[in-house]
Amino acid sequence: MKVDVKELKPKKAVIKIEDTRPYFVNSLRRVMLSELPKLAVDGIVIYDNTSALFDEIIAHRLGLVPIPTDLSLLTFKDECVCKGKGCPNCTVRYTLSKEGEGTVYSGDLQPAEKSWSIIEEKIPIVELYGDQRLILEVEAVLGRGRDHAKWQAVQAPGYRMETTIEFDKKRENDVKDFVNKLPNDLVEIKGNKLMLKDDKKLPVLESYIDKEKVDLFTIKKDPAKVIFSFETDGSFSAKDAIIESAKILENKYAEFGKQLKNLK
Repeated sequence: MKVDVKELKPKKAVIKIEDTRPYFVNSLRRVMLSELPKLAVDGIVIYDNTSALFDEIIAHRLGLVPIPTDLSLLTFKDECVCKGKGCPNCTVRYTLSKEGEGTVYSGDLQPAEKSWSIIEEKIPIVELYGDQRLILEVEAVLGRGRDHAKWQAVQAPGYRMETTIEFDKKRENDVKDFVNKLPNDLVEIKGNKLMLKDDKKLPVLESYIDKEKVDLFTIKKDPAKVIFSFETDGSFSAKDAIIESAKILENKYAEFGKQLKNLK
């Protein structure tokens, strides 16, 4: 297997994987969505709320705030040595106290330890007017996307097979006439191939082919070459998200192998 990183940003990655099959990439995608653990608010005590929003709405919004997650420092609450009571090994605590006119943001959550400070500071929670106030405490614990969407660290993971678009050189003039009808930033002709300037715009090209009812092209998709892309909510960097997800998938394959050996 060959992996080529096409784009790597703090919260976004595009990776080309060769010598693979779509089912493997889809397994990685599903692990990212449902198995990758992250921190999220799961317990809240509201001491005072005179804002326009009900307690339940504020609790829901706090539950969706991305919280920086370090899996090397935390364990699941039900697996912790504290037996679910809540300790620094499994629980991260925040307080929030704000009064007077203005917006309450995610950055107003103050952690018990600075290392857990909220990175996405400008997510609005509620607007306060006059002398309204909001005072509360929250607990964040590890969870998985399969249990609740608030524990889903990765958004929109998707993949597509590498595509080649070929045509008969004898019909090059017809191809040029067709290309002249397309948007300038869509394709270009190289040899006997039509090259997309942006691979994600293949559906746009296919819509033009259907509309014009042309039979000039042969579109081939290679299942051994897959482009995989995803974004995170900020709980993990894109790099950490793909590495941790790959570890989880590897462990699942290993466990499956052990179970197969036990079959009689």
